[in-house]
Amino acid sequence: MKIYLSIIGACFIAAAPSLSGASELVYTPINPSFGGNPLNGSYLLSNAQAQNDHKDPDFEDRTQTSALDRLTSSLESRLISQLLADVGDGNSGFLATDDYTIQIDESPDGTLSVTITDLLTNETTQIEVNGLIPD
Repeated sequence: MKIYLSIIGACFIAAAPSLSGASELVYTPINPSFGGNPLNGSYLLSNAQAQNDHKDPDFEDRTQTSALDRLTSSLESRLISQLLADVGDGNSGFLATDDYTIQIDESPDGTLSVTITDLLTNETTQIEVNGLIPD
């Protein structure tokens, strides 16, 4: 009986490779840079960025601004808007901060002149807009 079992077992072992369907191994790339599906690009990039824990030592994170800096920026923006509104009413305006000064004048012929002086470098920029219709 053992001989019959060993003969049947040997037959199964010999027939097993022919019973299993084998085919060629075909390489299909994943990365779109090497011929893969272009839709994989954003997925691979997001995974790579999620795993990246390297921080640039020279990078200054400017996204974290203090409440005082946001208030200062908002006030400066509001004051510049008010200067431009005053020029529309025929008035000239001047704004001075720690970093720059702004002088806004409107001439009788309708030319708007904006002079910006950077106090740190003493550079001056002058912007003139012609064609404004005086009231």
